[in-house]
Amino acid sequence: MSPTRLKTPSRSLPLAPPTPPAGGDPQLARDAAALQRALCDLIRVYQFRDRDRICCHDISVSQCYALEALVERGPLTLNDLAAHLYLDKSTASRVVDGLERKGLARRGAHPEDGRAVLLSATPAGTRLCRRIQDDLMVDQMRLLEEFEPEVRQAMIRLIARLASAAAERVQAGCTPVRR
Repeated sequence: MSPTRLKTPSRSLPLAPPTPPAGGDPQLARDAAALQRALCDLIRVYQFRDRDRICCHDISVSQCYALEALVERGPLTLNDLAAHLYLDKSTASRVVDGLERKGLARRGAHPEDGRAVLLSATPAGTRLCRRIQDDLMVDQMRLLEEFEPEVRQAMIRLIARLASAAAERVQAGCTPVRR
C-alpha cells in the first residue's frame, strides 16, 4: 500500500449542505453530514489498512472478522455468526468454508440440537487471530499515543456509543427516512 493512500482525504468539492426534514434542526443536519463524512473517511482508511494487514495472512477481512468472533465468543451456530457479522446465512457459510479449508475453523455437532452445527476456531485459528490482533493493536497504540489519556478515553466511549446505537438501528430494521 502506498503511504499516500493513508493521508487525510482532501475534499475539493464538498457535498451540498444537507436539507433537514420539515421542521428539523438545520445544525443537527449539518452535524449529521459532518459525522457522515468523518466516518466515511475513517472507515475507508481502516478498510484499506485492515485489508492490507489481514490479507498478508492469507485470509480475507470477512474471514478475519468471523475468526475473531469464534475466538472471542466461543462456539457459535451459523445463524449466530451470520447475525454477528451482519451477513446472510449463505454468505457466512462461504466465509466459514474458507476458514475450514485453511484449518482455522471447524464444524462440530451441536450438543442440544441435532440439526445444528457449532462453529469453533481451531488452535491454529486462535493463534492466527491473536497474531493479527497484536499487529493491529500496534497501529492503534501509535495512533493513540498522540492524544492525552482523557481524550483517548473520551474517543473510545464516543465511538463505542456510536457503534452501539448504529447496531441497535440495524437490528431494529430501521428504514431510510422518506422526504
